[in-house]
Amino acid sequence: MQPIIIIPSRLAAKRLPNKPLLNIAGEAMIVHCWKRAVAANIGPVLVAAGNQEIVAAILDAGGQALLTKGDHTSGSDRIFEALQRFDPKNHYDVIVNLQGDLPTIDPDTIRACLKPLDNPACDIASVVAEIDKNTAADNPHIVKAICAFADQDVTAPALAFTRSLAPFGAGPYYHHIGIYAYRRSALEKFIALPQSLLEKREGLEQLRALENGLRIHLAQVRSIPVSIDTQDDLQNARIIMTK
Repeated sequence: MQPIIIIPSRLAAKRLPNKPLLNIAGEAMIVHCWKRAVAANIGPVLVAAGNQEIVAAILDAGGQALLTKGDHTSGSDRIFEALQRFDPKNHYDVIVNLQGDLPTIDPDTIRACLKPLDNPACDIASVVAEIDKNTAADNPHIVKAICAFADQDVTAPALAFTRSLAPFGAGPYYHHIGIYAYRRSALEKFIALPQSLLEKREGLEQLRALENGLRIHLAQVRSIPVSIDTQDDLQNARIIMTK
């Protein structure tokens, strides 16, 4: 397995303008994400940027970044363009797509995302964490993975993803964390597919993979990183990372 981590990033966030460059504990958010990815130590880390300002921030921090087209509709499309340009000879066979708004992500979580790929039946790997009982699990901003971990199992297949509270009955709910490890062939297939019906309904890109027969398997981790979408998320991250 030869992994590469690619972090897609752009400035066009509506709720938090210039989000990747917002200052957290003295550094831009995208720099924190890049540093966490480097600390995972699983392969090279490349930022696929939609804006020159992001490229400059990563280069100034000592990292690698590529300026991609500005009109990509998804992070998956952006990382695929960067992959083709950075690795035209197909040296890397696993591509880890790490969101650029997870500045508190544990490097162990990034490493754990590779574990499901030990199973040859897995096309795409990702991670989940059990939702704490004190968390409002029915919050639609918390994406739930429908999966079940048998005793002693560290991975499980994903049957579905939803913003609703599911599955029914007694048992844990699992918070899906936005990081994916694609086999290169699976990424090539995925970005060629049109948006699917359930993807449009739930607003969840990973449903396109499931609806088209790609198999997603999940590893369970303990910590849930702060995903920065609002001013409150940003303030929370600043408090955590300043401490």
